[in-house]
Amino acid sequence: MGHTAHMGRRRVIAGDILVLATLLAVMGAGSAFALDEVPYDVATEPWTEGLGNHRAIVRVEQKTDAVLVKIPWRRRDRDPERKQIIVVDAVSGVRITNVARLHLDRFEGVLTFQPQTAPGDYFVYYLPFVPEPNWGSYNHDYLPPQETAASDWKARLPANTEGLPCAAVVRLEARTEFDSFYPMEVVATPEETQAMLARSAAESAYFLFPEDRRFPIHMTDELPLRWVKSGPGREFHGEAQRNEFYVFQIGVLATRTNLAALDVEFKGEIARWLNCFNTGGTNWDGKPFRKTVNVPQGKVQALWIGVDVPRDAKPGEHSATVTIRLANATPADIELKLNVRPTELADRGDSEPWRLGRLRWLDSRLGIDDEPTAPYSPLTFAGLSARGSGFQVTFAQSSSGLCQMPLEMSEEGREVLSGPVEFFIDGIDDLRRTAPIGIPRLMPWSGTGPATLVSGRGYGSFMVDSTARIDFDGTLTFVTHLPAIRDFNTDNLRLQIPLRPEVATYFMGLGLPAGRTPTNYTWRWQGPYNSFWIGNAHAGLHVKLLGSSYEGPMQNLYHPKPPPSWFNDGKGGVTITNGPNGEVLVQVFTGPFELKAGEERSFDFSLLVTPVKPLDTATHFRERYWHSTHDIPPDVNVINVHHATTPNPFINYPFLAVDNLREFCHTNQAAGRKVKIYYTVRELTTHLPELWALRSLDDEALAGGSGGGFPWLREHLGGNYTTAWYTMVEGGFPDAAILTSGASRWYNFYVEGINWLARNMPIDGLYLDDVAYDRTILARVRKVLDRARPGCLIDLHSNTLFSKGPANQYTEFFPYVNRLWFGEGFDYEAMSPEQWLVECSGIPFGLMGDMLQDGGNRWRGMLFGMTARMPWSNSGARPVWKLWDEFGIGEARMIGWWEPTCPVRTDRPGVLATAYVKPGKTLVALASWAPEKIEVRLQVDWKALGLDGSKVRFVAPEVKDFQPAKTWRADEPIIVEPKRGWLIYVTA
Repeated sequence: MGHTAHMGRRRVIAGDILVLATLLAVMGAGSAFALDEVPYDVATEPWTEGLGNHRAIVRVEQKTDAVLVKIPWRRRDRDPERKQIIVVDAVSGVRITNVARLHLDRFEGVLTFQPQTAPGDYFVYYLPFVPEPNWGSYNHDYLPPQETAASDWKARLPANTEGLPCAAVVRLEARTEFDSFYPMEVVATPEETQAMLARSAAESAYFLFPEDRRFPIHMTDELPLRWVKSGPGREFHGEAQRNEFYVFQIGVLATRTNLAALDVEFKGEIARWLNCFNTGGTNWDGKPFRKTVNVPQGKVQALWIGVDVPRDAKPGEHSATVTIRLANATPADIELKLNVRPTELADRGDSEPWRLGRLRWLDSRLGIDDEPTAPYSPLTFAGLSARGSGFQVTFAQSSSGLCQMPLEMSEEGREVLSGPVEFFIDGIDDLRRTAPIGIPRLMPWSGTGPATLVSGRGYGSFMVDSTARIDFDGTLTFVTHLPAIRDFNTDNLRLQIPLRPEVATYFMGLGLPAGRTPTNYTWRWQGPYNSFWIGNAHAGLHVKLLGSSYEGPMQNLYHPKPPPSWFNDGKGGVTITNGPNGEVLVQVFTGPFELKAGEERSFDFSLLVTPVKPLDTATHFRERYWHSTHDIPPDVNVINVHHATTPNPFINYPFLAVDNLREFCHTNQAAGRKVKIYYTVRELTTHLPELWALRSLDDEALAGGSGGGFPWLREHLGGNYTTAWYTMVEGGFPDAAILTSGASRWYNFYVEGINWLARNMPIDGLYLDDVAYDRTILARVRKVLDRARPGCLIDLHSNTLFSKGPANQYTEFFPYVNRLWFGEGFDYEAMSPEQWLVECSGIPFGLMGDMLQDGGNRWRGMLFGMTARMPWSNSGARPVWKLWDEFGIGEARMIGWWEPTCPVRTDRPGVLATAYVKPGKTLVALASWAPEKIEVRLQVDWKALGLDGSKVRFVAPEVKDFQPAKTWRADEPIIVEPKRGWLIYVTA
């Protein structure tokens, strides 16, 4: 923008002259500028970004060769001398080069410059940086000091610059409201802070500063000038409406010692309305928890207090006492006076983010119940068997070894296992001399919900106690505790899983890409892998080894350690071998370990039967995805609204442009399209109003770290954060995100947020991009969406570069997902057909997917019913969609090349065929993995197709950017180019 001066909305730091006089007397002459505070303001129009987010406007009254200016900028950054200063003539926009930096510290900048015009105003920019117009990460820094002054001008400066004419500081400005330091980051000097302390209770170990929600506490290591002027307080007056969730803060400054075990108590008339978010709440798993709050000496702890005003609250003033208690200091009270207005706030304040009423979402239990989600039915139980939608699990007693809960698992009509899953402990004599002390028993949680099975057995040296939870989606989660009664050593602990050989066709995980199951493979804990899948397109088993501090999907922003018991200091691993009876035997082993008396290890894992749901090809072929908010073609019926767009500008916080989002939803839904939004929790925009409340929770919700990154983060967060995604939003302003901490109460906020969006926008579902939470949160999300807006969709995207196989990393999500979009980082040309099937297509799991990286390979993709998404790449998807509609592919039965019953095959192993079969007409997809041009003949089971082979032709219709029109006789060879293929009608 230009450099024209704008007065804008003037905001002055109001000061008490008597207080300032007292401060001056205590501090001495070093901070005389405290008597002459300058206004803080926000520019009417943002200036050019690279000049920085802050400037001083100074006024020169007379023509002179040099003027002196002292800017009381009160900065948070610790090294102002390392940053460039840019002086610009406000009228001409010309940069002033003759500038001398005389003295710079955090509180004042003294410089002299040569004005071009006088009288006139000048802009002094003091935090300039390198802009980043793209997306990804911000890797720049502030501009370093630069010597631009002419030597002859500097030589003319007097030795004592105090004699120079002075330029007046008219005001300090922020580039935007979001950039402003006012008022909670306008830093008091140490002398001012000490003066405030001196006139307060000298013996106090801490001071309390009640604060309105309009002024969130930002700083933890120093005080804002606002507090130094007002001093600590013991009363807070607020105003709320009936049915509002009202919040306020109490700042606790530790003055003379470290404060230990801070707690908050509420007494009085409305005590039951109040809670403190910092001392506890409801965790992401629905369980209550308490937090220990300690405040280091010299630090500030913000306490966020929620006031849950009832709908039937009596209008007028209400009161309560908030007591701060500490283990090593006397308690102190804040008297709360809350005026409740007679008007009612219908939505608790949720539609107005500035109210911060949504903080109550942190303690939500929404979606935590036992009701199954579609398409699942309730569990049924008979003895030690549990049956769900498409699977059955049977527990039995062990015949050998140490078996806590042997089980048999089956997908509908197909046995997965050739024998029970068992635990063995090798090399323990006690196992041959003792008997079980407990009989496994199945205990349903409710008539329809999950169930647990418990089992126990005692041995001379140790106990083994196990619990298994069975969920309606086919997930079994085992928690097995092994406490030592006395010291003992063991050669190995094994989890043994025998699978039927006809089921165990393909394998992925443990560092291996998807392929044929190896006959002899040993893996040790290398890389970020903790799970694997083994099976085929009709039955399989996903195994996940649990027990680490982070158990969500492993991805590029989360680098978890291995589960310590299974890892066993690097001695553990997994083997895959052929068993003595032809079974495929998977064994998870620990290697030698020892336990001392009183020590305990936990060996936890989960199993999931696949596929997780019936394959729904008709819906897949009907849905056409569009990843943009612009130029939407008529044949698209599902839109994914990414962040950094006008309807959804800020990453993972879609609540700040709701009018735009609502209009976009209504417009496209009226045209028959569904609208889904990008919304996850892995990283979080810093534009959210709840940012400072989350920061006050230490690293509960927001990850700590080394800081850095985009200048806004450095200027306002200071440190202890980890940078994440950076992007420029449509409209030209940046969004710099920070990393979240993983499992936390922020997940509860997320679930509530989705519920609000589905009911108020209304969105039609979610586009998930590499999420970090686990399946239990996605189950809550699925329930919320289904209940708020039936028919909502969830599709999942992932990058493969870190996890080495997102299909394996996210298998536990698949019961709650409608569609997959894997493939970022995939090399489609190098992938084997088995990789396509297992890692990319979703078909073995009951899902279907789309291609991603560079549009994929459109010919190979059609073997799996896949196209690329538009307009992500110039992949020619829309002409293929047109062919789908002409053929009516949604009504066809898809029989893939991997099926023994596929009625169309080729006579060359390098070219594969998938048949889409309808009565009287079949569409065949051919694709080549052969390295050269090759001739193939189709081998057709005419009876299966219901056709007379002597009357059939093969017809390739013209498909733009895919193939020319061509016709062959049934016995005629078809030429297939390498990495390409055909779509061919088999028709009479």
